[in-house]
Amino acid sequence: MHNSKPLWGAVVQIGSVSIGGENPLVFIAGPCVIEDPGETVETAFALAEIARGLDVPLIFKSSYDKANRTSGRSYRGPGLTSGLKTLARIREEVGLPVTSDIHCVEQVKPAAEVLDLLQIPAFLCRQTDLLRSAASSGRPVNIKKGQFVNPADMRFALEKVASAGAGGVMLTERGTFFGYGNLVVDMRSLAIMRSLGCPVVFDATHSVQLPGALGGVSGGERHYIPLLARAAVSVGVDAVFLEVHKAPEKALCDGANSLPLDQFESLVRQLVSLNSMIGSWQEGEEPNKV
Repeated sequence: MHNSKPLWGAVVQIGSVSIGGENPLVFIAGPCVIEDPGETVETAFALAEIARGLDVPLIFKSSYDKANRTSGRSYRGPGLTSGLKTLARIREEVGLPVTSDIHCVEQVKPAAEVLDLLQIPAFLCRQTDLLRSAASSGRPVNIKKGQFVNPADMRFALEKVASAGAGGVMLTERGTFFGYGNLVVDMRSLAIMRSLGCPVVFDATHSVQLPGALGGVSGGERHYIPLLARAAVSVGVDAVFLEVHKAPEKALCDGANSLPLDQFESLVRQLVSLNSMIGSWQEGEEPNKV
């Protein structure tokens, strides 16, 4: 039984988007990494059009740097300065809140000037200085649960950002190591982390990743994305994270576990419908007792 005292309120404000509590299901979506700036902006416009047509809240995500690629020869992105310019353009021209990964303390200040939400990569979820620096920026923080971390132990990551006065925090589930080259999702983790008192996000695309399975490159099983996303929404989550690419087979990063852009609208419709039927947490349920 897990009876931790909640550290946070149930709602986090990301630009114009409210996540948690009784708010609608939120989507965080975009290409894994910024490839061509123009194409990234086009993708943002396409996602925004779909989201507005379905009346669902959307935060755009794309990384300016993928610092934890398996191989040093892999494409990492355009870098901090150029990448933030593209994300600022999306924020201004497309009108979406934007988020990206931060990897070191030195990136926090310039990133916080552009991003509405700072994302802590899973491998860095225990990096105390990075967590506290992100929290002290004044921006909300999304901490991805490490593939090696017990979901209940994410309380300690929350305590680190709480000590630095973070304005809001979310936790993201993205699968747990299951031997070499495979991940598994324990759906109980969604309830365990939400019992800590903050909104919970399910990363449906990284959860189907096969880390390093292609010899220096990660593989993936994108056909399982809808299955796991539906399961997570049925359990109860506040947001769904989806890496989306118009041509995943040509993507420079994580193409094998990215959702094709032309499948995004259909999946969002399914998840919104399911969420409205299930509800975030049914009355009488006690997600803090697991």
